[in-house]
Amino acid sequence: MPQLPAFDVMTATCPSRTSLARIANKWTAMVVIALSAGRMRFRDLRATVDGISGKVLTETLRDLERDGLVTRHMYAEVPPRVEYELTPLGRTLHAPLHALALWAEEHMAQVLTARESYDARQ
Repeated sequence: MPQLPAFDVMTATCPSRTSLARIANKWTAMVVIALSAGRMRFRDLRATVDGISGKVLTETLRDLERDGLVTRHMYAEVPPRVEYELTPLGRTLHAPLHALALWAEEHMAQVLTARESYDARQ
């Protein structure tokens, strides 16, 4: 097996930078958090991630599938049924993204206060 290069997100040409950008995307984080509960159909996922458009959800799911974080299950039924699920690699993202979501919820009052203070000085 060939030796992989050292990855460094601080280097502009490093492929890990695109991975970090995808993970840091707000829709990616919310989709991963939603799918941590288990397999979901597209419509249920869209209802869970309030505010996401069908187009953006489709793009996000395709990107996550391409990166090996989500798997798509198609069932030959009428009407066709499709479900999405985190892969083992995708499940490794749940804890850090859930921690970020909790941080945002727990500190929102302080952030809003800081914004008001900043805006008042401008």
